[in-house]
This record gives sequence, structure tokens and C-alpha cells, in this order.
Amino acid sequence: MVTIGIVIFPQVEELDFVAPFEVLSYINKIQSNSTKVLLIAPTEEPIHAFNGLRVLPDVTLKNCPPLDILLFPGGKGRSEWMQKSMIQTFIKTRYEELTYLASVCTGAFFLAEAGMLLGKEATTYHSAFDELANYGVNVVSSKVVHDGKIITAGGVSSGLELGFYLLRELFGVTLAQEVADKIEYKINITHL
Repeated sequence: MVTIGIVIFPQVEELDFVAPFEVLSYINKIQSNSTKVLLIAPTEEPIHAFNGLRVLPDVTLKNCPPLDILLFPGGKGRSEWMQKSMIQTFIKTRYEELTYLASVCTGAFFLAEAGMLLGKEATTYHSAFDELANYGVNVVSSKVVHDGKIITAGGVSSGLELGFYLLRELFGVTLAQEVADKIEYKINITHL
């Protein structure tokens, strides 16, 4: 079983984390016990997302189990939370155990702030390309960019593509395409 942690924070953009959550969880309906997706937050308190959705985290940064994939969504709240030392420490201490460190949209700034994107290719929300480049990142305009064990996805809706990309990397093209077909999302997995 692959354990995936998605870090949420106040003012997180809903689709940034819900889209990959859905795709990465849906595989269990086809092949049971493939993934376990956890929502991670600084505390156990409900998270108030940008558009009003209230979400209960599964675990906190302190009691989070070992992870295979760590994913950061973006959103308005990232400006404050990406600078928190507890977040940066969490990324740095978990990095070695991870198969992939990933982000959606402006979630890339959590990785950049922790120094993980220096000299790497990455993407983010189109209007934030210049800001990300200021971190020494080679910014690429693409839905999904994979550099080593870091995978970043462009704008808000790209969380779907990131989810399918991760499924393809972990479970192969056939199973990832089956998930896409089941949720009726038109995508050619081999061309991600």
C-alpha cells in the first residue's frame, strides 16, 4: 500500500487537494488496498479552505505516519504557511523517506521555500512563474513537470493530471487509464 499525505492549511484552494485526493483514492475501488490518502494539517482543528469548505485533517504534522508521497496544494493561505518553520522542517525531515515530493499550483512555493526546487525544473500557477523563478527554479509551462523525485503540477485543475501521473508512475498505464475511464475524465495517460 502506498501512503500519500496531502498537507492542508487555512485558505487552501479546495480543488488543489480534492482533485488529487479523489484520483489517488479512487484506485482502491478497482484494486483494493492500493493507496491510503491522508490529509495532514498543522493541528487537529478544522481547516477553513479558501472557498468556504471546512475539512477535518486525518493527522497532524507531529503525528503523521511514514509517507511514500508528500503533496502540497496551493491557495491564498500559502503565502503565510509556506514560511512557517514547522512546515519547512516537515518537508526537509520527510524528504529522504519519500518516493515523490509533489505540489499542485502555488503549492510549489512550499517546496521552493524549503530549498527543494533550487536548480530544478518545476511549474506552478501561470501568474506566479516569475515569483517561482526567484527561488532559482527553472520554471516550465506545463501541466506536470517531473524532475528527480519532485513532481509539480501547474494551475488549479492540474491536480487531476498530477493524480493520474502519480498513478501511472506507481501502478502503470493500464490501471491509471482505468481510473480515468471510471471517473469519466478524458485523458491519455501515456501522454502525460
